[in-house]
Amino acid sequence: MATQQLATWAVNLQYANFTAPVIAAAVTSLYNWAGCAIGGYQQTAPGIALNATSPHFGGPPTSSILALANDSTQTDAQIAAFINGIAGHVDDYDDTHLATIIHPTGTVASALLAVAEWKGGVNGSEFLTAFIAGVEAELKLGLSVWPQHYDVGWHDTSTTGSIGAAVAVSKLLGLDVPTMQQAIGIACTQVIGMQEFFGSDTKSFHIGRAAQGGMIGALLAQSGFTSSLQGLEAQFGWVHVVSTRENVTAEFDTLGQSWEILSNTFKPYPCGIVMHPSIEGAIEVQSTALGKGLNMSDITSVQARVNPETLVLTGQTDPETGLEGKFSVYHGIAIGLLFGEATPSQFTDAIVTNSTVVALRKLVNVTTDASVREDEAYVSALFKDGTNVTQHIDHVIGSLDNPLSEAQLKTKFIGQASLVLGEARAEKAYEAFTNIGNMSDVSTIAQLFAGANGTSNSTNSTTSASGSSGASSLYFVGPNGVASFTVIVMILGLVALLL
Repeated sequence: MATQQLATWAVNLQYANFTAPVIAAAVTSLYNWAGCAIGGYQQTAPGIALNATSPHFGGPPTSSILALANDSTQTDAQIAAFINGIAGHVDDYDDTHLATIIHPTGTVASALLAVAEWKGGVNGSEFLTAFIAGVEAELKLGLSVWPQHYDVGWHDTSTTGSIGAAVAVSKLLGLDVPTMQQAIGIACTQVIGMQEFFGSDTKSFHIGRAAQGGMIGALLAQSGFTSSLQGLEAQFGWVHVVSTRENVTAEFDTLGQSWEILSNTFKPYPCGIVMHPSIEGAIEVQSTALGKGLNMSDITSVQARVNPETLVLTGQTDPETGLEGKFSVYHGIAIGLLFGEATPSQFTDAIVTNSTVVALRKLVNVTTDASVREDEAYVSALFKDGTNVTQHIDHVIGSLDNPLSEAQLKTKFIGQASLVLGEARAEKAYEAFTNIGNMSDVSTIAQLFAGANGTSNSTNSTTSASGSSGASSLYFVGPNGVASFTVIVMILGLVALLL
């Protein structure tokens, strides 16, 4: 009786059950997500979703869209969960549980924060307890059907995420075991997300809709709406419908004994995680080559040897949009060599379609090797003078063996949030979310950094690849760091505002 097993564990879970590392991992997961949700609003998808839904749906404005943190821009809880879910995932900059490739925080946190704001009076310990319950639920469930569930094309972040969100919100609402079972069942029947939609706005829609669906499942169950008490394990329930393999009872037996949140990782680059080692390899090749006095414009060919999953998940050879570029290891290697970095600015439509980037992408050859780990890669570049620069990435930064430091995570947060909030408010947002566990009322968290936004957001304007209106430079870096040429990017959204 897996559904009852999960609900019983979640209902009985207490803050006192957590070790200090578990609590720290939860807080880090939350503030990393918050930075992604704020910065992700620079993409067009969250604004489109808000403008399409808010005029037609919604109740009293009780909950915040983090990027628009201001009482006057609150919306109802389900729309807030939906939009924050989209914004937190659209840049593909969020967290990753490497054993399942699930991005666990977005669905659970988006639903939970919306309800905590609407409900009021939820302290930090209660919020973290519900959050951890939801994350553990989705990750144990994901492990129970891995890899068959993912291999047939499901997007497991959202398929498990709606169930994690239902567990978290049910915990926050204080539902009993049978009622939480009903909530889990309602979430099960809302299974959403297929890999066909990677590289489009719909990928992030999966997360927003899963957050919204899980939250609605808990609210419906609280009001007496019926489902199935065996929504997970029944013959025609979730695990048997979405996978040819399941080990859910055994995985749930480990709830509270091994904590999956301790295996959560945080991305240094805003793209598919399996291409991160190749990007880091390209960045290191560039650094070494510049040190030798070589010019990136003299590259004649690039070779990369990677784990087979890299091409399965990020094998797009000719991306045409910024979102598609996030699933192209060829693009990742090219920008690593050209820019010496991979930030959201390198995953814009303008950069992905730039002739220089395209030309270098076509010089990249990627081969797979089953002996290469998923956090490992070999990258080499051959130059006109015959010099071959090679780098081996053993454990990519952001992996379990080479995690981002607290300082790096803060830099990532401020870098994203300041695009929308400005640097001063971004610092306030960072302080708010890093101290969420100590809050007496989590519903006030957005008020701690509310105010006029520092820059325009995606509902109003389009920005250049550098994140500011106007022109941006794209160049090969030579040995003296001198730009070789400039591409002018016209900003249509800004023009529209001036008319």
